[in-house]
Amino acid sequence: MADAGIPNTPSTSTGLGEATLNVLRRSVGTRTRRFLLAVTLLLGLLAAAGLALGGPPGDRTFANLSDPAQSLMSFVVPAFGILLARDLKRASGATRLTPTLLAAALFAAAVALFGVLVCATALTVTTSSAQDPWRHVGTVAVGSVLVQLVAQLVGTGLGLLMRRPAIAFAATIVLPLGLWSLLGAIDLLRPAQALTPYSSARHLLSGQMSALNWVWWLAVLLIWGVGLNALGAARLRRRNHAGNPTPALGEQSPSPSR
Repeated sequence: MADAGIPNTPSTSTGLGEATLNVLRRSVGTRTRRFLLAVTLLLGLLAAAGLALGGPPGDRTFANLSDPAQSLMSFVVPAFGILLARDLKRASGATRLTPTLLAAALFAAAVALFGVLVCATALTVTTSSAQDPWRHVGTVAVGSVLVQLVAQLVGTGLGLLMRRPAIAFAATIVLPLGLWSLLGAIDLLRPAQALTPYSSARHLLSGQMSALNWVWWLAVLLIWGVGLNALGAARLRRRNHAGNPTPALGEQSPSPSR
């Protein structure tokens, strides 16, 4: 799957709201990106429907449906952040990161809300023998948005830092899961697994969030969301200061796919 990107010539006079809407339109502005969005949503739909129809009735809860549905979509969502970051790096003239990050966050929230609606519908139209199938529904719904938000910010951050979109996409999977596995293999470091997106997603999508879990999630957001994008923003500022909008050769590679 290839995505040539969308020409983008940002104007410093454009308001933040208008600029954000423009980026949001570009997120699905090519056939490849629309296909990628369809795949993302289909993964969530199939996961929720498959578990609701084929799983044991006692396991049919909103949390149990949301976990696989939101998790599968979160593997693909970072690809959109990577592509938007590539659009930004290819833009002519001075560029602003804020509209891209806002649009990426809104896009992630929309995907999460789609998953919430799918899981709620699947649970409504099937029979559940669970004691409380809607337990923690509010926390899981909010957690779904937060899971997709972090996934998307990892995508924009690595998209800004890495030249090749395909490598950046692979890194959005390998780095968080690899670090989680590595920390889990060492007894002394196992508590640090809480600082990985995978660990925080498990708590958020289960709905069982203690005060400490929320602190851990905030740390994950700061490290994987704010930290990566701060590094990417610094790189973008250096590029703007150098006045060289021409993309490096590696940035012409095909976009990631899954």
